[in-house]
Amino acid sequence: MDVRLREWRADDAPAVLRAFQVPDLRGQAPWPVVTLKDASGWIASWAGAGHAFAVTVQGDVPGVDEERVVGNVAVARLDGHGTGSVSYWVVPEARGRGVAVAATRLLARWAFDERGLFRLELGHRTNNPASCRVATKAGFLPEGIERGKLCSEGVRYDVERHARLATD
Repeated sequence: MDVRLREWRADDAPAVLRAFQVPDLRGQAPWPVVTLKDASGWIASWAGAGHAFAVTVQGDVPGVDEERVVGNVAVARLDGHGTGSVSYWVVPEARGRGVAVAATRLLARWAFDERGLFRLELGHRTNNPASCRVATKAGFLPEGIERGKLCSEGVRYDVERHARLATD
């Protein structure tokens, strides 16, 4: 399977809409994405907020050689110290196949080489071992637990912080 990153395009809105219908991805958007207009707005919202890439796979279905959007990787909250915050999501049918790891590695290389960043951080809820595996396999070292960092539907969650340096 060939994992690639590319700029999000307006015609990706149907893929974004489908992704945010998945229960565990709904919270990855800053507002409910329930229409194509919402999905288009999500794509447009990245302008000036950081940099997001559509994660695509090609050739993952025998006999079919077309590109398919299966996720997102992004770096945001860039600061004056050369640090950015990484996020990612992958649709369920692409999980467990190394897509998120490959995409996160590609994003890190882009952020270090093209944006000149020195440090990338990411956090995941401690009850999400799959995201922890993505982080560590993509070269992000664990740095500690941020207790009670996230609140979702009135429940507080601890977050494990990971980081990767340009020199790693």
